[in-house]
Amino acid sequence: MSPEDAEKLVRTWLASERIEVREQEDHRAQMHLLVKYPQGKNGHMFAVVIPKGRDLLAISSMTRVDEGQQQAMKDLMKTDEEEWKTWMHECRMQLIASGVDWGIHLGHIGKERPGPLQAFNVSEPLWFDGLTKNEMMQNLRSLWLAKLGVIHEIKYTFGLGSGKPGPVDDWKNKKDSKQRVGRPSAPQPATEIHADESMSFGDDFDPTEWL
Repeated sequence: MSPEDAEKLVRTWLASERIEVREQEDHRAQMHLLVKYPQGKNGHMFAVVIPKGRDLLAISSMTRVDEGQQQAMKDLMKTDEEEWKTWMHECRMQLIASGVDWGIHLGHIGKERPGPLQAFNVSEPLWFDGLTKNEMMQNLRSLWLAKLGVIHEIKYTFGLGSGKPGPVDDWKNKKDSKQRVGRPSAPQPATEIHADESMSFGDDFDPTEWL
């Protein structure tokens, strides 16, 4: 299957499911779309990308943690550091158990990155030899559920937040940023969790990682 054929299929499948699509300019991609899944007010934004020179479709979604929730995390770090470490460990284990690829961004203190949790992303690759409508839609569903799990853990432990997106230290100098990843990571939602849709395909997802 050629990238052109894959693009036609993906666009046809998304249209058949009446999924909202936004075109994105990206010189590194044969196709880069932002799609809303699931439909309705609770939908999240996902990047659906065919990188140039690769025989795969990559689906990913970035979530930015609310400023108020980040402050609550900082408070916990000060009052009970062990409890904070336990919460982050359980968060990582939940992402691992979800079976998707993931990455997290933690707040900087000097050269260290102890927290708070400032953003996280989930992603999945789908190679052309296994590309079907069912596989694509099931990947979207799995990524959505993985996001929801972390979002609900944040809301349950740290409250609804202030409704204002918090900082992401790794993004302040993207050339030097390093993402803390669980599995090699590819590369909106309610008001208390914010999705960053401004980042281009090349900012946090390197298609050369998929070998």
